Amino acid sequence: MTSRDSRTSRTASVDPLGPLRDPHGPGCDVFLTGTVFLDIIFTGLDSAPVRGTESWARGMGSSPGGVANMAAALARLGLRTALAADFGDDHYGEYCWDALEQGEGIDLSMSRTVPGWHSPVTVSMAYEGERTMVSHGHEAPSPVFGEETLDATGPGPFPQRPPLARAAVASLGPGSGEAWVGEAARRGSRVFADVGWDESGRWDLNALADLEHCEAFLPNAGEAMRYTRTECPKAAARALAEKVPIAVVTMGAEGSYAVDGRTGETAHVPGITVDALDPTGAGDVYVAGFVTGTLAGWPLADRLAFAGLTAALSVQEFGGSLSAPGWCEVAHWWRTAPDGLRGRYGFLDDLVRPGSAPATRRRAVPTIGFRQFA
Repeated sequence: MTSRDSRTSRTASVDPLGPLRDPHGPGCDVFLTGTVFLDIIFTGLDSAPVRGTESWARGMGSSPGGVANMAAALARLGLRTALAADFGDDHYGEYCWDALEQGEGIDLSMSRTVPGWHSPVTVSMAYEGERTMVSHGHEAPSPVFGEETLDATGPGPFPQRPPLARAAVASLGPGSGEAWVGEAARRGSRVFADVGWDESGRWDLNALADLEHCEAFLPNAGEAMRYTRTECPKAAARALAEKVPIAVVTMGAEGSYAVDGRTGETAHVPGITVDALDPTGAGDVYVAGFVTGTLAGWPLADRLAFAGLTAALSVQEFGGSLSAPGWCEVAHWWRTAPDGLRGRYGFLDDLVRPGSAPATRRRAVPTIGFRQFA
């Protein structure tokens, strides 16, 4: 099992943490770990596929998926992002590695390529404003005991010692938790977490062992209400704020609602209406936007607004990771924003550069591995 040398290339036009940086601070802004998938996304379907028939999609895109959605979204917003993940020893794995490291400037020095292991794959079909996914993959073999996934000058082997970072992003699930989350919190990282669907149907908040290490918890409305046994998203957020310092509940087109349990502050920001092409990864982009605003020290309502904006911009492109917007896309939206939104998003005046050139970003492509011709 091998690691490749990582090179960091900064492509963001804004550093949201610029005023806060000092030479003695952590070199990493956000650390995360998880599974990288190769996502194949079909769009332009008029309805769900029907058994026994063939459906043709009007659009198709391929891009890194899974935890790559969050990593790319963070990096495109100017945060120095480190990812620990397993990559398949195949063309899919090579493509995902290069797209994240070379294309997005993500530090993969804690990641590894696993010989003989194939990349997990997800096929996503977007229709009627939603998506259906089919995935396949196998758990990667565990590293040999004591194997170093960093060079001798690094902070130590992961997951025993996650890197020093301003923040870490975790995905919670029922069970005993993951040791790295508590260790990251003990080392000073501010932990942000979302959660997946509870297949057991128990929806036991006490079973989310790592919740105690989190500064912010960001479930969607359905998840939040099930975990808290409440009837509305706002009541769910208030109940969650008794368990975690900041509770944010996303409500789709209705926006998001947050409660700061330390101060009692609440905020609600409506969603932005856009023509959605593919919702894959929008929740990850939302979390990335909220993390960015939190680390930059913005007011709670501004964080919700920015997170909702970045998520809205992302659904207008194919895929998850490569649909994430950067500051140039934010600036373009702000220059053309409807008058009715300019008051709520006025904080962007201090962030975006007037007249910034349109970004040239890598986007999802129909397929990978095109032959190069002279």
